Amino acid sequence: MNKVNYLLMQAILCCAIAHPAPAAEFYFPPATQAWESISPAAVGWDEDKLSAALDIAGERNSSGIVILHNGRIMAERYWELPQSDVYSRYLQGKDGSGRAIEDVASAQKSVVATLAGMAQERGYLQLDDPVSDYLGEGWSQATAAQEQAITIKHLLSMNSGLNTDFTYAGPAGSRWLYNTPVYHASMRVLMAATGMERNELTVNWISEPIGAQYTAWTPRPWANSAIAVGLSTTARDLARFGLMIQAGGVWEGEHVLADAEFLTEMLSPSQGLNPAYGYLWWLNGQAFSLGTRTRAPRRDGALISSAPDDLIAMQGAGDRKLYLVPSLNLVVTRLGFSGSSPGSSFNDVFWEALIAAAPQQ
Repeated sequence: MNKVNYLLMQAILCCAIAHPAPAAEFYFPPATQAWESISPAAVGWDEDKLSAALDIAGERNSSGIVILHNGRIMAERYWELPQSDVYSRYLQGKDGSGRAIEDVASAQKSVVATLAGMAQERGYLQLDDPVSDYLGEGWSQATAAQEQAITIKHLLSMNSGLNTDFTYAGPAGSRWLYNTPVYHASMRVLMAATGMERNELTVNWISEPIGAQYTAWTPRPWANSAIAVGLSTTARDLARFGLMIQAGGVWEGEHVLADAEFLTEMLSPSQGLNPAYGYLWWLNGQAFSLGTRTRAPRRDGALISSAPDDLIAMQGAGDRKLYLVPSLNLVVTRLGFSGSSPGSSFNDVFWEALIAAAPQQ
């Protein structure tokens, strides 16, 4: 694919989210009533192959999978997982129907990016503002002048120029590093800018408007202070969030996130150092990607080679996922613990099986 065609494809994929199908084509589940379902066969999916994809998810330590087609549940399955020290850290209880509530690890990042866009839309901040404007001088181990060059946008793009211990590594924007401790400063910025605590902010701006009843920020007693709070939710609540994003920031005709320009930016490459990363969202279909390890090597080709190029993802430890695929009208959530093994990632195996069930062109 030449460069012009490649860039054109990316623009089309971003517009599919920022300017989605008419809202009437999406079904938005009520907060307290039954969630409508749809038969896979009714929308062209192979039911046996779809069931086989769910079997694979279950074999790979999933606690829950929800697959929405234009908002209706096309497939859903849950599994009881053996208790382990690692899984117990993330399991926060059960919802009213006995489904797991889990800390979704770094999948929380995409929710925080969305909150940042909402804060900008409401006039609390601008993404180009220095972080120091909200956290004050000395929030990192860099000098005051070096800190002043680090903006909120750098935190959302993972190119702050800081190491994971907040020491200075280079000018902001000059290097890409998957930096969870520094990312957590972004929520501190939001709380300082709005005067709201993280749960108040999330409930008021996201959870309540979309009917997510089991989503909350919860403490991590096992973690160090830099990452001591996690976002806990259910597979269904996470699917609600994904549906709102896929519908262009709309829920039942009301804008939850009205800034279409920000939505496009959030779900587009945020910098050239790792084009598979937007504002705390992972993007498929890019020329190459960098991983989450400190010295992760460049990987040429798509992030998930077996998935459609327009896939966008929230990804957390233990293979906690939210996938959006506008071309297939899909929102997919997955909770549990690690479904990957050396040389066999959950992403690749699951999507190979799921695409086998998809309508044939």
